[in-house]
Amino acid sequence: MKQLHFLVFVLLLFAGISVAFAQKRTVSGKITDASGKAIPFVNVTVKGTSVGTTSNSDGIYSITLPEKSNTLVFTFVGYRALEVNVSNLTTADVKLQEDAGELAGVVVTALGIERNKKSLQYSITQVAGENLTQAREANVGNALEGRVAGVNVSKIASGPGGSSRVVIRGIKTLGSTLNQPLYVVDGVPMDNTNQGQAGIWGGADQGDALNSINPDDIATISVLKGASAAALYGSRAANCVILITTKKGSARKGLGIEYNFNYVFETVDNLTDFQKTHGTGGYVGTTLQNSVAKKAESIEDAWNNWWGLDGWGPKLDGSDVVQFDGVTRPYSYKGDNWSRFYQTGHALTNSIALSGGSETQNFRLSLSDLRSDGVFPNSGFDRTNITLSTNSKFGKKLTVTARVLYSNEKTKN
Repeated sequence: MKQLHFLVFVLLLFAGISVAFAQKRTVSGKITDASGKAIPFVNVTVKGTSVGTTSNSDGIYSITLPEKSNTLVFTFVGYRALEVNVSNLTTADVKLQEDAGELAGVVVTALGIERNKKSLQYSITQVAGENLTQAREANVGNALEGRVAGVNVSKIASGPGGSSRVVIRGIKTLGSTLNQPLYVVDGVPMDNTNQGQAGIWGGADQGDALNSINPDDIATISVLKGASAAALYGSRAANCVILITTKKGSARKGLGIEYNFNYVFETVDNLTDFQKTHGTGGYVGTTLQNSVAKKAESIEDAWNNWWGLDGWGPKLDGSDVVQFDGVTRPYSYKGDNWSRFYQTGHALTNSIALSGGSETQNFRLSLSDLRSDGVFPNSGFDRTNITLSTNSKFGKKLTVTARVLYSNEKTKN
């Protein structure tokens, strides 16, 4: 009798185990984004347990759910976490939505690959393209001022078409042109040599290559600091690297149209209030006693008079004075010459971009027109940009990307 009871107990035990195993089930499916593109390496976990897996390179996942578990959690960097109830399901395809907040932590590395900023072992700062178009600068380098720690930007006072001097983490070599960082546009290094500078002895500033880039075409700018970040580019990146990633097309229904209008005006902020009672030094006419126009007795005295004493002149008393052109005029204050010289600067930008395509082939075509006048008379910078970028996929392993930039510039300085 006892043996019979034991046999019944064993049978019931095995039956319970079979029922428990029968309650476990496997759920599989494909994970895609909003456009239908597969997302690889997504974390898939069973809510409330430590059971989990990841999707493969094609976005396919498969996971076995423990008893009484019916909810799967899908998480991936740059996308919103998603919980899906899979009760009585064996197949569950899911679509993840991009999370703008999460995307703020994703940066473009020196290899052009998007990585989570927290996973990098070096300093990198990223500036979104939208920040470059709000307070617009003709030169993209000037737009980095005050946005990245350790980056010093010097605007050269040679008009709106002038060059920009960017120094990261201080000057390393004596010589202004040797401290420029390396600029890399969509993976291609760019020569941004300053084409001359104007100084006290003359010269001309003919701008640099950053003037040719339309800010509306920039998706992000990443500043890589330190030797580890710039190791890919060798000695050319000794002064750090600035990565410029331009916008590209994406799969969408129909044709995407983007139009931007921007108007900026500028005035001189600090006009030094000079004294108005005395004129400049040097010889002034023949009817006034000018103590600073005395004849130098030696070359040294002449040098001193030129640099120092010529800064002091006689009092502006309204006396008639023969001027440099032989015409007699009253020697008096003639009013505010600042307002006669400086003018209000204007910059008007119109840009339009067309984008479209599918998962296998897409494009983005943009046209931009800039018309600007500087605060100096007869100064300005006009630029017309045409940019075309295309992406084509052939199978799963071959992707062809092409980008063309045409820039027509006219500088008045």
